[in-house]
Amino acid sequence: RGPTRMTPQIALVLAILGVCLVLFVSGWVRMDLVALLVLTALAISGLVTPLEALSGFSNPAVVTVWAVFILSGGLSRTGVANVLGRQVLRVAGHGEFRLVLVIMLTAAVMSAFMNNVGVAALLLPVVMDISRSTGIAPARLLMPLAYSSLLGGLTTLIGTPPNILVSEALREEGLRPFGLFDYFPVGGAVMLAGVLFMAFIGRRLLPARDPARDAETGLGRGERTGPRDQTDLAELYELREELFVIRVSPESTLAGRPLAESRLGAALDLNVLAILRDEGARLAPDPAEVLRPGDRLLVQGRPERLAELRGRRQLVPAEDSLAIERLTSADVDVAEVHLEPESPLTGRTLKEVDFRGRFGLNVLTIRRDSVSYRTGLQGLELLAGDCLLVQGPHESLEALREDPGFLVSAAEHAELFQLEERLFVVRVPEDSMLVGKTLAESRLGGAFGWSVLSIVRDGTARPMPVPEERLRARDTLVVSGRPGDISAFDTLTELEIDRAGLDGIEALQSERVGLVEAVLSPRTTLAGSSLRRLHFREKYGLTVLTIMRQGEILRSGVPDIPLRFGDALLVYGPAERLRVLGSEPDFLVLTRDAQEPVRTKKAPLATAIMAGVLVPVLLGWLPIYIAAVAGASLMVLVGCLTMEEAYRDIEWQAVFLIAGMLPLGIALQQTGAAAMIAEQVVSSVGRFGPLAVMAGLFALTSAGTQIIPTAALVVLMAPIVLSTASTMAISPYALMMAVAMAASASFGSPISHPANVLVMGPGGYRFTDYMRVGLPLTLVVFVVVMIVTPLVWPL
Repeated sequence: RGPTRMTPQIALVLAILGVCLVLFVSGWVRMDLVALLVLTALAISGLVTPLEALSGFSNPAVVTVWAVFILSGGLSRTGVANVLGRQVLRVAGHGEFRLVLVIMLTAAVMSAFMNNVGVAALLLPVVMDISRSTGIAPARLLMPLAYSSLLGGLTTLIGTPPNILVSEALREEGLRPFGLFDYFPVGGAVMLAGVLFMAFIGRRLLPARDPARDAETGLGRGERTGPRDQTDLAELYELREELFVIRVSPESTLAGRPLAESRLGAALDLNVLAILRDEGARLAPDPAEVLRPGDRLLVQGRPERLAELRGRRQLVPAEDSLAIERLTSADVDVAEVHLEPESPLTGRTLKEVDFRGRFGLNVLTIRRDSVSYRTGLQGLELLAGDCLLVQGPHESLEALREDPGFLVSAAEHAELFQLEERLFVVRVPEDSMLVGKTLAESRLGGAFGWSVLSIVRDGTARPMPVPEERLRARDTLVVSGRPGDISAFDTLTELEIDRAGLDGIEALQSERVGLVEAVLSPRTTLAGSSLRRLHFREKYGLTVLTIMRQGEILRSGVPDIPLRFGDALLVYGPAERLRVLGSEPDFLVLTRDAQEPVRTKKAPLATAIMAGVLVPVLLGWLPIYIAAVAGASLMVLVGCLTMEEAYRDIEWQAVFLIAGMLPLGIALQQTGAAAMIAEQVVSSVGRFGPLAVMAGLFALTSAGTQIIPTAALVVLMAPIVLSTASTMAISPYALMMAVAMAASASFGSPISHPANVLVMGPGGYRFTDYMRVGLPLTLVVFVVVMIVTPLVWPL
């Protein structure tokens, strides 16, 4: 057979592959959406049939993957894995070498039968407890935990999705697929070598970032000097540097007001952690707690923000008129909007529909049955017949006119809305701290609920200013809000920084109140959202003090920082609230006491079900995908987990990624693109023999897995490997085994696998830490695979 020549079909499938890889690497589009776009492109272009395009969703590999996720969730929620992990780790002792060895072996054994990310998430709080009790820095233990969860997945068919995909690719080629434990001889050798490398060499390459120990003892390498406690946790996040005390003077107008009305958090980004009084400290005070004269407030934040206020008025009332013309311009107008019965807003609030974001209009007041509503507009449920006085650009008003749910008319009766009771005018003095700040930075909206409707500058009105508009001295602001709040800025200037300082971090702690670390769980839906947008404080009654991201402490503007998977949050509040947070599926609290209780009574059933899945597969009575689905169904049926929990335990991103990418593997095979790539591989290294080809495929896969999702990479590599084996007339089993091992050897970067990202925040790791430890470990895996694989699966 002659060499495969480039055809239009090959060129097209390679172009789709190239675009796909660019999107994977750049991260511009979610990876599961990329897979669905690939599926669509292949079907529309005719490279695969419509049935082939959708075949991934019924593929046995995809079915097995989601069923194994449910099985893993059942073992986790019944405490089987938790009890096993804690009992084994209990015998580990206190030495770092022994701890690393036992942690890695425990995680590896569990990962052979459970989802590896789930194992890392399950043992993360356990390892953090060990770190606190032994005084060993978390950075010395967490990366070994993540790596061992990956190494353990190499040992069985169900240990990791790439193993399932490799086996299924063999079956579709008409070859005998790998069985449940066919991976064990090679994977077990790799796992053992990896564990020994980390215990003897790798741990010495790990960072020793534990500021708590380094600050107190000056010791490096995480040397144990005694148990770590919450004081150490505060030091780890460098909390002491941000703590100071302010005093409420006897003359302060804040005395007698609830803490929520102090505006310390909203206006100055200060968190009140405790109220210190003669009769004792009130830790994590309720926002409704009334301040008293002489109270000392323990706060976290930047004292210079408070110092900026001293001796300066920030806003002063202006005597300017409130003519409606101040709110309009050539591009902006004020209009009345009547809600028709079919309006999409009826029965909903402005906040629920995001009226400003959706329509680009400000709602000034709402009139209903001759009554004007001027406060609490965002939470008011709208009714048919309501009349909204709105301000906005002409084009936004014109777009609203075309909607049959709204009747838009000129604001001919604005006086009926009694605007003077809701709107007021203030001026920015020359010495105000607001000069030079944008509207967003001024915190006028977040702190006081004000909306700046217009800025009058040099006699010219600028209606609907953008959040990026910078304030200038002598600007006049037309504001929607409560006029009485103008004095709130002045009350903040009355607060005094107590130079007596803080006696110690211990003032933050008691049996009822404490500090914990928390991370986003592997299956969170909150990534990309800020704490303010999530209403975290209102929902949980807890305060996030700082965020650790890639070893860096983020302090400023914490409520507005978009969260990322891998961030570690330092959370402060009452113990019962912390336990509520621990039961939330979106968060993983890294303290044993705050974890959601497990269903220990169901543990024997979960164990029996898992055995019932494995035994028929081992004996050849049932294929793995049927046994896994049956086991997953039984897990729900007997109450090991609910159906809602089962859906939540499935990594849907992985499912859609695999199902969407499988048609690309079919297209690579059918168009001859896989054969052409295989011929290039053979021509490059084939003359050095089959072992060199296997080494080349391992290196290519290992490099790709650092930037491409492992499941997608295996789908792309499988047809190339099979074509290479056919071209060289050698057994495909050794090559496929090598690719399976390489695909899961995702050690070189934090983004290469979710388990790596999960430990990044709690361990304080940086990107370079993964390279320094992961690349030598990858080399160890390569050497072991090259030696052991040909012995078990002859070329």
